[in-house]
Amino acid sequence: MKTLQFSIDIQAPAQKVWDLLWNPSTYSKWTSSFNPEDPTGGSIQSDWQVGGKTLFLDNAGNGMVSTIKSLHEPYDVVFEHRGTVENGEEDTTSEKVKDWAGALEEYHLSESGGVTTLHASVQTEEEWVSMMTNGFNDGLETVKKLAEENID
Repeated sequence: MKTLQFSIDIQAPAQKVWDLLWNPSTYSKWTSSFNPEDPTGGSIQSDWQVGGKTLFLDNAGNGMVSTIKSLHEPYDVVFEHRGTVENGEEDTTSEKVKDWAGALEEYHLSESGGVTTLHASVQTEEEWVSMMTNGFNDGLETVKKLAEENID
């Protein structure tokens, strides 16, 4: 498994960047970069509790089931991916899921002088490196654009 790392500086407060990352209406905008065939983006459904359940879904309701390992809003969240969701069924035990279960996806924000640096990382299998790289590079640029065009 590979760990991919991404970083971007954004001229906006950390709380604003956090809200753009996780608000359902803006989450779908920046995550549309991960699936260019479906420009409407995906959704996140979470109880926002450490050890709780988080679903990352496409518009067909398929995606990943995860949990939050650590959360310090608005500066850090670490998701642990546990399995898939397909046709409404969660799979956290099959052999194909066991190959990558436990992979982490992390978001860390730090703010200084009105600039928030957003660091994101994801552990992924080789076959997904290109899609993840393109998705994060384009997606984080979208977060930057949204944050900077609506400075409070």
